[in-house]
Parts: sequence; C-alpha cells; structure tokens
Amino acid sequence: MGGERGLPQGIEISTVETSRVSTIDEADTAPSENSTQGGSGKTFLCVVDESEEFGAALRFACGRARNTDGRVALLYVMQFQHWIAVGERMREEAREEAEELLQVVASLVQKRVGKTPTLFIREGTIREEVVKLINEEKDLSILVLGAATGTDGPGPLVTYLVEKMTDQLRVPVTIVPGGLSEEEIDAIV
Repeated sequence: MGGERGLPQGIEISTVETSRVSTIDEADTAPSENSTQGGSGKTFLCVVDESEEFGAALRFACGRARNTDGRVALLYVMQFQHWIAVGERMREEAREEAEELLQVVASLVQKRVGKTPTLFIREGTIREEVVKLINEEKDLSILVLGAATGTDGPGPLVTYLVEKMTDQLRVPVTIVPGGLSEEEIDAIV
C-alpha cells in the first residue's frame, strides 16, 4: 500500500524545506545549484510515478548517490495524448500537481542523500522523454528503474527500454526488483 497522497510505500512528506528546489524543464538551459554538474560522483536518474516499484528505484538511487558522492535527478512526465483537447487550464493543473509531487520526492532525496536533486518535468510519452532527456543532459550517468512485481512483467517502460532501446541509450540502466525490502536494497547499495 502507498504512503501519503497515493505515493509509493516509503515515500512520504518530509519536513525538509523544499523552497530551495527549483524545477528544470526543456526551457531552462543555464546551470544552477540544482544542476547535475558538480561533484565527482555520478548522477542517477529516476522516473517519478506513483507505482510501488518507484520506491525501490528511488531508495537504490539515493543509496548509490550517497555512497559515491553522486547526485539524484528526478524526471516526471505529464502524459496526455492530445494537449489541445485537454485545455490550457487542465495542463496548468497537471503541471502544478507534477511540481508538488516532485517537491515531496525531492525533500526525501535531500534527506537521504544530503544534496538537492535536479528536477525535470516533461510533456509527452514517458519512453520518448526519458530517451530525449538522457541524450540532452550529458551529466546523467545511470538510469535507475524499478521492476514491477506482478504477473504482467517488469512494466512498460522497463520492457520498452530493454527490448527496443538498449543499443540507443548512452547510459547504463539499473533495474531494481520492486519486491526488494528496504533492508535488502540498503545492503546492496
């Protein structure tokens, strides 16, 4: 069962101040304090959603970032098939919800890693936006995804990237089994 506001288990609102976290999207190009640049470690990219397996992927990415002097970057993709039909107000509401969710997750990353994560919000399909972001942001080092534990396979993004995009990705993909406990994840990071 998920945490607060429908978030995955282990993800909850933290008391860490999040006003220092700014949102970065395709219109922002200047490096900031939230840039993935800086530090000697790697930058671990997590795709933010409300799935159970996201919690496992985030815990793994935070642990690896903490143990390697790395950083975490978070991507949230707003998905609508036809933005014109949705209307500008609904688009704005979706953006506000995305920013709110990212702020909550960013506060957890800040608490676990001790560094403010880089945030990305994109519009489109998750699979296309993940690949585009990795190709645009050269500082991203590793994509960390959680694998679903159900009988339907590891999930559509994991399946797509592993089956169709492996030869086109410029970074390794780490797939964290969604069924691992927090203790099991902590033991391997």
